[in-house]
Amino acid sequence: MSRHGKKYFNALKKAPQKPVALEEAVKFVKANAGAKFDETVDVYFHLGKDLTKGDTAVRGVCKLPNGSGKDVKVAVFAGGDAAEAAKAAGADFVGMDLIEKITKEGWCDFDVAIATVEAMKEVRKCARVLGPRGLMPNPKTGTVTDDTATAVKEAKAGKVDFRMDKTGNVAVIAGKCSFDEAALVANIKAVFAAVTAAKPQNVKGVFIKSMSISSTMGVGVSVIPAIDAE
Repeated sequence: MSRHGKKYFNALKKAPQKPVALEEAVKFVKANAGAKFDETVDVYFHLGKDLTKGDTAVRGVCKLPNGSGKDVKVAVFAGGDAAEAAKAAGADFVGMDLIEKITKEGWCDFDVAIATVEAMKEVRKCARVLGPRGLMPNPKTGTVTDDTATAVKEAKAGKVDFRMDKTGNVAVIAGKCSFDEAALVANIKAVFAAVTAAKPQNVKGVFIKSMSISSTMGVGVSVIPAIDAE
């Protein structure tokens, strides 16, 4: 049985049948978001890289210039001054006691996890729980740092991380349908630039084979993957 409703199929009939310019794609996605809630806009990439090479992992971070529009819950594993700094910066959960809650209860009611370098010795115990959910702190994404205040502020402001899955796809949050077109376009350009910059040096040929955007419940629109970041 189809999970989509009448609005979706009406939008599908109107959707562009070939890749279009980013601005046109954003206009269509905003105009055809039919859910009763403020849908998230996601950007999807299919990468043309050799997936058999373990040293060509693609991952990185992107600072959305207009934020993600999401109320990001941040957990910080730290003690002492670093913990106090995280609390002052607006972290939702702070402390080393979070480790036991995660390992024993499987708790992960947060969107971003940050840890100090020292705390990582204990946080590694949470790898089985946090790893599969993409929540494990990582130096490459700036979530293992002693500057917890800056990390918390960046996460709250719309810093998003991304990583390629085993099929060569990357999905990145770019904002909300309630954003105006210019704000979404700027965010998506930032995402495109970040993914492009994450290309491993030893990967040759076409890196981004295809790109598309869609809202949470909406129709996907293919975008011409040739974008000038401003």
